[in-house]
Amino acid sequence: MASPLRFRRSTERWTDEKVERDLYAPLDEKFGAKLVTPHYVGPSGYETRRIEMGNGDLALFLWNDDEAFWLGNTETPSTLWRTEKYTFEEIPYSVARWAQRELLADLRTEDPWLADYGHLSWFFLPVLFSKDGRHSTRTFFRDHAAGFPDATSDDALAFYEAFLRTGALDEYRYEMASKLGTSPQVDPVRMASAMSEFTAAKVLTDAGYDVTPEIEVTTGHSLDFRAEPPGGGESPLVEVTRPRPPTRRHADTPVAAVRETAETKTSGQLQKHGGGAVLFVDCSGFREDEWAAVKGEKPEVRHRPAVVLRARPSGTVEAYRKGSLPLDLDGAVEWV
Repeated sequence: MASPLRFRRSTERWTDEKVERDLYAPLDEKFGAKLVTPHYVGPSGYETRRIEMGNGDLALFLWNDDEAFWLGNTETPSTLWRTEKYTFEEIPYSVARWAQRELLADLRTEDPWLADYGHLSWFFLPVLFSKDGRHSTRTFFRDHAAGFPDATSDDALAFYEAFLRTGALDEYRYEMASKLGTSPQVDPVRMASAMSEFTAAKVLTDAGYDVTPEIEVTTGHSLDFRAEPPGGGESPLVEVTRPRPPTRRHADTPVAAVRETAETKTSGQLQKHGGGAVLFVDCSGFREDEWAAVKGEKPEVRHRPAVVLRARPSGTVEAYRKGSLPLDLDGAVEWV
């Protein structure tokens, strides 16, 4: 399985002839390729090339007298095998901006329904154009409404677009976008679980906290977030889990689904951590009737403090809590 899309940087000296011989020719021989004019003028001082393969793969290449950058979701030509890889944030801004404009223009043509959500499309570019995951990730957003039941893809995309547009996770874009994965197969359960982390980050951000993902703890594990209050002070750690609804798991009731999932998390990662973290149990994958059963009983989740919540694409988040919560979420959730 290929990783999310990253640049390769070369310090060799490149010319038109070298590009055609070492990049275009091997790709043309294997896939059938053509050199086409990029959508946009490249950054000042760089020559740019766009290579489109017969199987739908794409490669972008640009160079000046000092360096060259390759970005492709196709087989990497052997001349670039020993080059280092870099994320969009680790290369010159002008280079990243040009490449992203190229990809977003492609997305506008291929999947305009997704490109309409500009910040979300930009945020997830590393997986939306990855070699193995470009079809599965788009299918997940389109056919599975990003994990929301009884919702349209537009509803779901608008929900996450509104959050991502705040820029709260921009600094951690590659790390967070990569959670969606680059598998060629659509795995709605795993992918929806990844989106639960975005839902939790939205709740924390709406409540006024700054979020930092992937906090390493002394056990060698990482917990999902640190929530930092704007005025300073205690910054609790937050771990997120997502129960599978009873219609899609062995548990035969919504309450059992919540209990079983929370028990798995608390008897493993959180138990090793030794306590202190807040557990978010995200029931956003539950239908209305399933959630009604959970909020009616408010089952224990074998960990305190905990927040059991359900978000809807409208922006409404209902929740109940167990234990003394070191977070003030009153402005972000409706307690039930």
